[in-house]
Amino acid sequence: MMAHILEQPGFYLMLTLLCFGVGQWVFERSGRHTLANPVTIAAIGVIATLLVLEVPYEQYFEGAQILHFLLGPATVALAVPLYRQMHHLKRLWLPIVLAILASVSISFTGAIQLSRWLGMDGELGNALGLKSVTVPVAMGISEHIDTTVSLTIVFVVITGNLGSIIGSSVLGRFGVRDPRVMGLALGATSHGQGTARAFDLHPESGAFAGLAMALTAVFASLLMPLIYSLMH
Repeated sequence: MMAHILEQPGFYLMLTLLCFGVGQWVFERSGRHTLANPVTIAAIGVIATLLVLEVPYEQYFEGAQILHFLLGPATVALAVPLYRQMHHLKRLWLPIVLAILASVSISFTGAIQLSRWLGMDGELGNALGLKSVTVPVAMGISEHIDTTVSLTIVFVVITGNLGSIIGSSVLGRFGVRDPRVMGLALGATSHGQGTARAFDLHPESGAFAGLAMALTAVFASLLMPLIYSLMH
């Protein structure tokens, strides 16, 4: 009976939604504490279940791939709050573009160079360099540099989780109070999960985080393969 259930693609979709629902419930019950991140809780729940049931990742992904497909529309939907903040963006477009360009360049080159200093495998370092790019774009870039998609996804997810959990606290420690600056930083470094956290903080933070995530994806697609070719 259990083997028959595990063969049903809908089981893995329901498992993912159930784990996220539990994570969201824990998040709300904790007073929306940053450590009770619903995405992190959901990931732990899904991984634990797959390990107990001895289900390979490929089988799980095939059943839950509709969620992967929805990443694209969800990213595009961020244009709505972004449009509502258009009056701010028109005044600040130059510093925003320069900040994202610096973020993309430093994040990618810094990660690769650090991995070399630590004696890490080149493929590992390249995947680490894509850590701050949203998953669909990072997967596309990874096909053009010397790394694997699965390894890239691991670093992207870890970065998103860490950013959403401790990002706002770290920024606060450095005296960052402006919701626009905080949103820009979270979106540029922690992509979708950072953007979700930014919306929890302030609508303006969420809009700027969505902008930062989108610009990071665009500039990363253009710059990272070029930087990679120059560094190699």
